[in-house]
Amino acid sequence: MKKMIFAVLALSLSLASVNTWAESSAFKSSSPDEYVVVKGDTLWGISEKFLQSPWMWPEIWHANPDIDNPHLIFPGDVVRLVYIDGQPRLTVDRTVRLRPNSDAKLSPTIRVQAIEDAIPAVPLDRIANYLSRSRIVMPDELKGAPYILAGSEHRLVVGKGDTAYARGSFDDDVDNYNVFREGETFTDKKTKELLGIHALGVGGVRLDTVDGEVGRLLVTRSNEEIRAGDVLLPARERSIESIFYPSAPDFPIEAEILAVEGGVSKIGKMDVVIVNRGEREGLEVGNVFEVFVRGELVDDRVAGGRVQLPDERAGLLMIFRTFDKLSFGIVMEATRPMGVGDALRNP
Repeated sequence: MKKMIFAVLALSLSLASVNTWAESSAFKSSSPDEYVVVKGDTLWGISEKFLQSPWMWPEIWHANPDIDNPHLIFPGDVVRLVYIDGQPRLTVDRTVRLRPNSDAKLSPTIRVQAIEDAIPAVPLDRIANYLSRSRIVMPDELKGAPYILAGSEHRLVVGKGDTAYARGSFDDDVDNYNVFREGETFTDKKTKELLGIHALGVGGVRLDTVDGEVGRLLVTRSNEEIRAGDVLLPARERSIESIFYPSAPDFPIEAEILAVEGGVSKIGKMDVVIVNRGEREGLEVGNVFEVFVRGELVDDRVAGGRVQLPDERAGLLMIFRTFDKLSFGIVMEATRPMGVGDALRNP
């Protein structure tokens, strides 16, 4: 899977739009003058030190012309708050910083770092499994797909390195399959339209031999136990964006959280959720939404009846993978617990 890197490329914005945003208190009052990047940082976390809204980083980034690739930040780099033409901007200094009273001598040098060492947007180890495992499918993708019969010696559960058997029609030109377990089916609450089926990837197999409708498989990967009835789909991975450009949607979109990965009831920071909007509605990878907890219905003990309390802002979510009618998002900021049914709105 590709290493995902948060892009800090300054977008081609007009000076007027930059000035307008700078004048709207983009920076925190407690913003430091500079920050030295350390291993384990994320770009989102660094930007939170400076900005009221960390996802707006690309809007006020100033690319240093002395750096060959200003779009990447590495440990040891210095992020500085500077003023250019009277406007606050962020820059990166990739020169070596010496401690006060250091005896080291400065001399021309080139610091080379692999792109893999660049600071990521978010801790990828928290979402990497979801990027490769989960998928939204439609019923016709599952209909007629091969399925696991059993493991060797009549075992109903198998794992990596085991032999398994599946039944179905196998593609002549496909040797590798991903194994999915059919999950929740999502429909639109109002129109009852089918939006998709959550298919959770539980592993991968390689087709060894086929005898009629039965195929002999070698389990090459298992995220959890593979069971009888799990479905095989060709391992044609949909490409994942390697660079994120956080942005507000181009037009108003109202969405809702339909489910959360991992089976938890309360949603918090770094949790992955399923959203009821997708490419059809114009959703794009990198789109950022504010999350609002639905207001409760309370009894009015004075005037009588019930009153709907206003929705309360609970955090920030970024879309990282889109499908036709549904999308996956990750919670980047959480000020209070969230839950299924909470609303998403343009920031």
